[in-house]
Amino acid sequence: MNPMSDHKRKVLVTGGAGFIGSHVADAYVELGDHVWVVDNLSRGTRENVNHKVEFIEMDITDPGLRDLFREVRFELVNQHAAQADVRYSVDYPARDASVNVLGLINVLEGAREVGTKRFIYVSSGGVVYGEPEYIPIPESAPKTPLSPYGITKLLGEYYLRYYREVHGLECVTLRYANVYGPRQDPHGESGVVAIFCDRLQTGEKLAIFGDGEQTRDYIYIKDVVSANLKASNMDLNQEYGLDSTAFNVGTGISTSLNDLANLLEDIADNHTGRTYLDERYGEIRNNTLDISRFTDLGWEPRHTLRDGLVETLDFIANQRNGS
Repeated sequence: MNPMSDHKRKVLVTGGAGFIGSHVADAYVELGDHVWVVDNLSRGTRENVNHKVEFIEMDITDPGLRDLFREVRFELVNQHAAQADVRYSVDYPARDASVNVLGLINVLEGAREVGTKRFIYVSSGGVVYGEPEYIPIPESAPKTPLSPYGITKLLGEYYLRYYREVHGLECVTLRYANVYGPRQDPHGESGVVAIFCDRLQTGEKLAIFGDGEQTRDYIYIKDVVSANLKASNMDLNQEYGLDSTAFNVGTGISTSLNDLANLLEDIADNHTGRTYLDERYGEIRNNTLDISRFTDLGWEPRHTLRDGLVETLDFIANQRNGS
């Protein structure tokens, strides 16, 4: 059961059929919570959904979602549903905003109406800060997103601030670094770790956009799950402001794309070669998060990059072999 209570919480995970959301939903199930997953399956899959959850195929912009809130009266909402492709947002900014802004408002209104106690919102430490002035990036750093996706994620944080200050909804924002691990789609536009793992299995060259010296903060999915559980139960401070209940979720360690490729090739014992392509518009050059505020509260990542890559590579290899 949930260690904070003997009560079985009613938990909603939007986007819970996706890579990250499905792992988070699994963790709530393991705690003994009663979990619902809402997902339109645009990127998630039914195979990712735990058989113990109540699954509803629905878009978060659907007005019918509010009926579900009235029926169940969720106590905890974890908002993972989003349009999360930077390049898609550049090409289709209105569609990006329709999901990441209007969809979020639909979920927030449902939570407000039924008195949901806590709302966890997934933002992106990889885009809301823009090109940072210094590394690692603290939560208080200027927010200067360089893509429509980054703008909508930051706007979502402002909506949460409003719902907290005006309606009393307990809100926690998690600003993710680059998350990787099992269930990440190796055929999508995002998720370089999964894409590289898949190419190492097929013998294709690793495609790198730019010179490969751009750096990222790679965090393993199990550490992201533990961050969500911490955010679900932690005491919140009474300060108001955008950053007061926002926390970076990363490792604080910078890794270049070239170094990531080297490490994966060593683990796989397979060197397929590299193809260097033109840089892509809207992508940040360097991004590594300062996680000290969250670690001071008792959360910390426990998986090294090598350990996480080994598990991810094994998962993708087994998936290709039909295991």
